[in-house]
Amino acid sequence: MRGLIGCETSGVMRRAFAARGHDMWSVDLLPAEDGSNRHITGDVRDYLSDGWDFLAVCHPPCTRLCNSGVRWLHTPPPGRTQAEMWAELDEGAALFSACWQAPIARVAIENPVMHKHARARLPADLPRPQIVQPWWFGEPAFKATGWYLRGLPELAPTNKLTPPKPGTAAHKTWSAVHRAPPGPERWRFRSRTFQGIAEACAVQWGGHVEQQETCYG
Repeated sequence: MRGLIGCETSGVMRRAFAARGHDMWSVDLLPAEDGSNRHITGDVRDYLSDGWDFLAVCHPPCTRLCNSGVRWLHTPPPGRTQAEMWAELDEGAALFSACWQAPIARVAIENPVMHKHARARLPADLPRPQIVQPWWFGEPAFKATGWYLRGLPELAPTNKLTPPKPGTAAHKTWSAVHRAPPGPERWRFRSRTFQGIAEACAVQWGGHVEQQETCYG
């Protein structure tokens, strides 16, 4: 069985599944950071119908879909137009929808909580996301991560840490994703999957599929 990791250049999720013996391939517009020969450079939409029978985990860009960016739809950043912002919203919603509607039995799509304009452009059968935090999986960090799931169970925490109190130095450290300074690599840092979450996905979702195949295969 082959599995797809969509819109991932870091290889974190692909390697987590591969470490457990799964035949996983990643697809992204950018080449793989780790130089893997199990990475396809291209638009994930061109590969969604290639017979993936294990599962698909996709990370489509959330820049125009998430609540934190809704303000730019009404007051564009310097040098951009309102029309461009709405066009990017439409494109982001189209990519997300293509991943959700892929002819694959089991799909997980990562995206934060979305604003109403994004939700209005997405498939009607899209469920509410499961919101998880890296610190549920042993990672000392804050980053509310939404998983939209089809044919897969919600993730169970594996190693819940105790979050530090607001205003402390530790809390600032845990907030590194949100406090990342502007720059050309900010998007890469903010979008990278935490290792603890990737391992939980590989163990729990991979185990779920294996159990299904054993019972019904």
